[in-house]
Amino acid sequence: MSDHHLSVAPMVDRTDRHFRFLVRQVSLKVRLYTEMTVDQAVLRGKAERLLAFHPEEHPIALQLAGSDPKSLAEAARIGQAWGYDEVNLNLGCPSEKAQEGGFGACLLLDPIRVREILKAMVEAVDIPVTVKLRLGVEGESYPLLARWVEAYGETGVRVFIVHARSALLNLSTRKNREVPPLRHDWVHRLKADFPHLTFILNGGVRTLEEALPHLEKVDGVMMGRAVYEDPFVLAEADRRVFGLAHRPSRLDVARRMRLYLEAEAQKGTPPWAVLRHMLNLFRGQPGGRLWRRLLSEGRSLDALDQALGLLQEQVGQEGEEEHPDPKGNAAVKRAALGFSRQGI
Repeated sequence: MSDHHLSVAPMVDRTDRHFRFLVRQVSLKVRLYTEMTVDQAVLRGKAERLLAFHPEEHPIALQLAGSDPKSLAEAARIGQAWGYDEVNLNLGCPSEKAQEGGFGACLLLDPIRVREILKAMVEAVDIPVTVKLRLGVEGESYPLLARWVEAYGETGVRVFIVHARSALLNLSTRKNREVPPLRHDWVHRLKADFPHLTFILNGGVRTLEEALPHLEKVDGVMMGRAVYEDPFVLAEADRRVFGLAHRPSRLDVARRMRLYLEAEAQKGTPPWAVLRHMLNLFRGQPGGRLWRRLLSEGRSLDALDQALGLLQEQVGQEGEEEHPDPKGNAAVKRAALGFSRQGI
């Protein structure tokens, strides 16, 4: 069984290949997921744009959405051919787009169809097929949830990522992350009731310190927006979760991303496609706001070089000022003005 101890949730317009590469520089082992990708886009779209990823991103999973068993099976085969380590079926997205397309959380209302889909996907590929689901739709019932798990497990699925909230289809996607109550204990209970299956808890976990106690009761934890808001919430993940002596500094990661951006720019990638994911790299650190402003306004490799030059002079390896200014970031701002006068 592949390692799912800690993973980063699929997030639309967030977990593209550039952000995943950034996260991989912070953690060597955390499991990465693509954005939710509709099966028809895989079958009819530009595969290079949708499915390409950097070799360093392994272990990486392709998350698919759809409602037709044959189409999803073919999309899974394509994902395997591209080298993904896992194919995941989205059974949790409550968005209007998902409802209109008959996929995501609303598919849970048709468990027979879900079984057909999973059976077709499992038979189509040699890599693991996993599911990401909610506790329920328009409310939750643990006995019903347990029946779903039992039924889907019979198709050959062994890994269940459980967003510990129900899906309320009349609410927005954002409200669905806030309004339905979290029931982490239900995910713990699933592991106790189905010890032969793998359960990953998702929802409401924002720090590594919050994740660690859950790992005593389930097989893994999936973190989402907290990682996008500050990738360095995973800074201690390799050491504390995976037992690796790996703990890069923010500057280490920024320098690696500079090399990555240079290589991507030579391929024709717009710099902002990479830089937008780097805005929070120094979140909460001295010079962090200035870093964000320089990248946002410059949107270029030169802007990144300017920001890096500034941060390298102002912070230590762990992102703290070597000579803190008692009045805050005034020294950082003066340094930035100096850079501007020199035309850097």
